Amino acid sequence: MAEPQPSPRRGDRRIWGDDPEELDASAVVEHVETAFPDVGRRWHDHPFFVPFKAVGMFIKRSGKRIAVTVVGGFVVLVGVALLVLPGPGILVIIAGLAILATEYVWAERLLRMAKERAVQAKDKVIRKKSKSDDGGST
Repeated sequence: MAEPQPSPRRGDRRIWGDDPEELDASAVVEHVETAFPDVGRRWHDHPFFVPFKAVGMFIKRSGKRIAVTVVGGFVVLVGVALLVLPGPGILVIIAGLAILATEYVWAERLLRMAKERAVQAKDKVIRKKSKSDDGGST
């Protein structure tokens, strides 16, 4: 049997996989296959199914977030369309942001800003109305 050669080094660190005994693992694989005959690859562990399995696991983990994103985004887009079409565009956009705010912090911030602007606009209208009422009574 040949004497194992020292593994190459970079500085003082060994490079993994450069030792001759680590390069060929066929003996270990053969031993495992004979010791455990049912270790064979199952159909859902096949490399063809791995991307589909990963997507399925992602959807299962993030299903609610995906649904909230799709529905909230659709409602916001409808609200944007209603800005130029007849309808309550700003209210629908606020409703869409409220849906998105259940999952996203950025939507919560936008919703808070929209509420503040709505309160400012309401106060401005009430002030103008009260000034015109006071001016007309004297």
